[in-house]
Amino acid sequence: MAISSIKTGLITRSVLAGNAAYVPPFTVDYLVVAGGGSGGYDRGAGGGAGGLRCTVTATGGGGTLETALSLALSTNYTVTVGAGAAASGTPAGGGVRGSNSVFSTITSTGGGGGVSADGNVGNQTGGSGGGGAGSGNTAGGAGTANQGYAGGTGNYSSPNYGGGGGGGANAVGGNGTSTTGGNGGNGVATSITGSSVTYGGGGGAGTYSGGTGGTGGTGGGGAGRNGGTGTAGENGTVNTGGGGGGGSGNPAANGGLGGSGVVILRYPDTRTITIGAGLTGTESSASGGYKRATITAGTGNVSWS
Repeated sequence: MAISSIKTGLITRSVLAGNAAYVPPFTVDYLVVAGGGSGGYDRGAGGGAGGLRCTVTATGGGGTLETALSLALSTNYTVTVGAGAAASGTPAGGGVRGSNSVFSTITSTGGGGGVSADGNVGNQTGGSGGGGAGSGNTAGGAGTANQGYAGGTGNYSSPNYGGGGGGGANAVGGNGTSTTGGNGGNGVATSITGSSVTYGGGGGAGTYSGGTGGTGGTGGGGAGRNGGTGTAGENGTVNTGGGGGGGSGNPAANGGLGGSGVVILRYPDTRTITIGAGLTGTESSASGGYKRATITAGTGNVSWS
């Protein structure tokens, strides 16, 4: 028995000595924010913020923090930064949903479009939901669990028929009133970059023939427009996933564009990222034991050495 044990130990040591050094996986924290939805046309509702998933400080939709990924060196991982939604451009068209953002196995859903008062149409559901129109007491669209909240309800009451605000990553969009558009829901603050920054604000809603448009949610949401001005909703802020604001009514105007998303990765400062073709991004210097890569546009692969 003793000889057998010794032989087993010798064989084990020999096998290990003949192999290359084992390199353990390393941990990557992430913030993945999708593109925001656009606001609705003609006293339109606010666009919903892009879905937000994060492993640092807080995540979207009031969920528990996401789990960091354990990754291998010299291996490609997919990244896509979702574009913000375009305006509908037609009187009967509502706001449009933003595009999804992806990092490896993590997908955040594009924000829902705000409903238009013309025909009560719009692509409402999303990472955070778009608001409902002020032309039929339309409810806002639902958000996605652990990514964002629902949009607010529109108000079909004279004189100004306020639309509902777009949902944010951290709060439901505000309801419209007879004189005001609903405010966009606020976004989520995270310190993944080393300082606190807020992402994922919903768009404010517009009103009809006077009244006061809703404010955009913190984290890049665009403001809704006062009725009677013929003004397009404010655009969501680039690389925040903010929803676009609802357009003015009487005269009617388009909703604002959704803000594009962003992917931010945090990893040990002993590692260096390669950001592949098709992606736009930068790597920070080491700080606090980490480096961070901020990827602002495109689709492609990243890897580490």
